[in-house]
Amino acid sequence: MPDSRYSDLDRPPLSEAALNRALVRPGSLWTGVTVVDRTGSTNADLAQVARQGTAEGAVLVAETQFAGRGRLGRVWSAPPRSGLTVSVLLRPVPPVGTLGWLPLLFGVAAASAVRRLAEVDVRLKWPNDLLIGERKLAGVLAERSGDAVVIGMGLNVSVRADELPVQTATSLALESGGPGIAPFVDRDPLLRAVLREVETHYRDWSEAAGDADACGLRAAYQASSATIGREIRVELPGERMLTGTATGIDHAGHLQVTAGGERHTLSAGDVVHVRPST
Repeated sequence: MPDSRYSDLDRPPLSEAALNRALVRPGSLWTGVTVVDRTGSTNADLAQVARQGTAEGAVLVAETQFAGRGRLGRVWSAPPRSGLTVSVLLRPVPPVGTLGWLPLLFGVAAASAVRRLAEVDVRLKWPNDLLIGERKLAGVLAERSGDAVVIGMGLNVSVRADELPVQTATSLALESGGPGIAPFVDRDPLLRAVLREVETHYRDWSEAAGDADACGLRAAYQASSATIGREIRVELPGERMLTGTATGIDHAGHLQVTAGGERHTLSAGDVVHVRPST
């Protein structure tokens, strides 16, 4: 049965029932976890139900998606059940000007969960990537849908070297194993840990009215950053280029770059790529 969810025993399916038992409880942010075998895009699916009034806290997980998108419409793909493809629906109360922190918040939470479970050093590349060394482990994409925000993540878990979409990507299976150590490839506890970390950070950020300094989010992001302090090359729309030093993240989650003695403040929508300058 080549199309069976159990055809690859090294990549078992996620249990919707088990995830709901673990994550949905009185007082929890999460109101329901849905696991589907296949969809075009978990972000697009949740954005549609958000417009229909679905409550905050819905979680959608796809075992595979065929139209997954990264930032600026870039394609994100992986073999079935080889990664975590998950989106969450939030209805944030803090001011609109603070919402740029939400994808960074998700990145901080996911990196913390991965570090703890897989024992690998995950860093955050502004604005939306999780890296191990210089290789991309995961991407995060946040999109507005009315008064809701849908945040999605694609994280490579058991992807093998010959399955990587590009050679600058990696997976937990490739990075977490060492001599005599089994690689970390168990998606269930990883998904639970990520969602619990997101809930904690989101509650703190909401209670601080979106103030990333008051809730410690900016400090946590900068401590995990793979971008700050480096010489970078920023590709801008219209084939423009900015080369300078990434010096920090401002109060709105924008990247600050010093070039030619001048400080530039960039939002995620301002940039095409951020790369090391060498």
